[in-house]
Amino acid sequence: MVDLSGKRALVTGGASGLGKAMCETFAAAGASVTVADVDAQAADAVATAVGGEAWAVNLADTSALDGIDLDVDILVNNAGIQRIYPIPEFPLADWRLIMTLMLEAPFVLTKAALPGMYAKGWGRIINLSSVHGLRASPNKSAYVAAKHGLMGLTKTTALEAGPYGVTCNAINPGYVLTPLVKGQIADQARTNGISEDEVLEKVFLGHSAVPKLAEPEDIAQLALFLASDAAAVVTGAAHSVDGGWTAA
Repeated sequence: MVDLSGKRALVTGGASGLGKAMCETFAAAGASVTVADVDAQAADAVATAVGGEAWAVNLADTSALDGIDLDVDILVNNAGIQRIYPIPEFPLADWRLIMTLMLEAPFVLTKAALPGMYAKGWGRIINLSSVHGLRASPNKSAYVAAKHGLMGLTKTTALEAGPYGVTCNAINPGYVLTPLVKGQIADQARTNGISEDEVLEKVFLGHSAVPKLAEPEDIAQLALFLASDAAAVVTGAAHSVDGGWTAA
């Protein structure tokens, strides 16, 4: 059993999907959880359910975050979105939004959390990357670029923070049955010229040796291990949960 009693955890994108599952799992292990999300009502609901706090925040506006201090023991950079277009058609505004939310915001929050972690001599930073932090797919140039960048941030943070008792790891899921993935079905069908019913088999499970999608709780259990004392020397690593996608 992992005991996180006395630890403060901040999970971005914590109001749904993977973030919600991690909030619930950390709280069940005894952590005090802050649910950070752009959806204030949903964040409040999850925070109430887990006995934590809600932080309504738009992580796409990083100028509002510069200079903040975060007194947390565990930081989970999870918030993300997806946009699917071929490169010639990719709206620049959407590219910039993804880069800000999924790469710049994790940097800003990491910068804000590290001084306190260094002072305590203990900390855990968990970046929700993706199989697309290790592989590429057509029509996802912004997402793939942001996740590759997040892997670089993960490794650099691990090297700088290790001497202070702070670890930094990435979780790299394939497709997980979340609202974000469900919301891609129509776009995937349109872009790939297939029916929405074919998206699960041909796209979501097309690279997987295991014929099922991971559940949010699967990812949350891995995050719980990475947040534990048992993972004290696990750092700078990519932890794939992809049904064998990256084994090929």
